[in-house]
Amino acid sequence: MTILPVHKGRFTARFAETAEDIARAQRLRYLAFVAARLPAGEAPAADARDADDFDTRCRHVLVEDRAGGTLVCCFRILPLARGAEIARSYSAQFYELGGLCDYPGRMVEMGRFCLHPAWHDPEILRLAWAAMTRIVDAGGVEMLFGCSSFTGRAARAGMDAFALLRERHLAPRRWLPRVKAPAVFRFGRLLRRWKADPRRAMLGMPPLLRSYLMLGGWVSDHAVVDRDLGTLHVFTGLEIKAIPPARARLLRADAS
Repeated sequence: MTILPVHKGRFTARFAETAEDIARAQRLRYLAFVAARLPAGEAPAADARDADDFDTRCRHVLVEDRAGGTLVCCFRILPLARGAEIARSYSAQFYELGGLCDYPGRMVEMGRFCLHPAWHDPEILRLAWAAMTRIVDAGGVEMLFGCSSFTGRAARAGMDAFALLRERHLAPRRWLPRVKAPAVFRFGRLLRRWKADPRRAMLGMPPLLRSYLMLGGWVSDHAVVDRDLGTLHVFTGLEIKAIPPARARLLRADAS
């Protein structure tokens, strides 16, 4: 079985193959991360993109509508042979990740994950995870990690989400990322007395983070303020062997 493409229903996930493929991903990222923060009535430039130096270091995955070819989701991956390489990652710019430097297994950083704001089909996220499952299995990956972003508005309204992360989903102490970025929200300290409403908390979680948590993922005890994108993000990790067996079977069924 080839790693990608994978087809499910009306959608296909595949690797970017050309410079135009990557440009399309950058335009979708701009639409998802930046355009929503433009002043009312201001339209984004026709070719506006979200791009950085990591785009040339990563492989990009595109999820497209098969009928019209619309790009509805994208993300990029950076494979690492072991934790000793984690300083190469995008996340290492914002978090002190010394606790993960001794991790012995293969790792993949999953970054810049976004969904088209006009598309809300849950099959898109399922297919994205099916594609990631194929990548993990083919590469013998033992840990996924990355940054999961809250929009600024969601962060202000979603203290229950951060409180639930503090209560139930903090990283194991040996891997807990330390503060490195200059502007952070230390929810692990500040929300000790906040009793989370679990239902409201899950509604406030970004879709990608919600999926990580359902699979057994964990997060940092602080969120980094990203003023460029207007978000708060938490470091997120998922050890593959920690995924509950029933959920692992569902992931591989979707990936088959």
